[in-house]
Amino acid sequence: MTKLRILLADDHGVLRDGLTMLIDAQPDMQVVACARGGREAVQLAAQVEPQVVVLDVSMPDLGGAEAAEQIRDCCPAARILALTRYANQGYLRRLLDAGARGYVLKRSAGDALVDAIRVVAEGGSYIDPTLAGNLVVRMTRPAAAAGMTDPKGVLAEREMQVLRLVAWGQSNKEIAAQLGLSVKTVESYKATALDKLQLRSRTDILRHALASNWLAEDSEPE
Repeated sequence: MTKLRILLADDHGVLRDGLTMLIDAQPDMQVVACARGGREAVQLAAQVEPQVVVLDVSMPDLGGAEAAEQIRDCCPAARILALTRYANQGYLRRLLDAGARGYVLKRSAGDALVDAIRVVAEGGSYIDPTLAGNLVVRMTRPAAAAGMTDPKGVLAEREMQVLRLVAWGQSNKEIAAQLGLSVKTVESYKATALDKLQLRSRTDILRHALASNWLAEDSEPE
């Protein structure tokens, strides 16, 4: 089996060693290099050409967003997965703009990280599902009460609700259960919304959600 080549960058040695053991224990993954900072991560990415870069957001010499931008330039084939303790929209937006394809909270690191690596390696996008947590109820309230607005004014209320839940990483089945709809109805709303907004990928949906303030949080970074 050809294993996914992973570059891991984190300035905390104990966490870095633990994540290396976790990743190497997977039959389809291998950590080919470890970096203790952002600058070293950029250098190693150019040298080892990893398929996925697991990148800490907060590092002393070069922040995760800046490192992601430089890795994207020197190693465009690499998929970047941000690893952070910050459950905050601002950090999420910054990393997505820098080229990250996924965002995993350190408190969820484990199975969530392994799943995220596989998702981004296959070309998808991954947002830590625990970020949705206490926002699920607020996301499914009527648009006016929840402050959900579409700047283009083209989406119906249900279309906005479905697309917002998609942005939070919910599956069609989960959305259907949450909104009391059939899976086919959810798929229809999603398809119509994507067509109206001319969006194609889940990354496009995330960017639109961020621009429309659909992912606003009530709490400050931890």
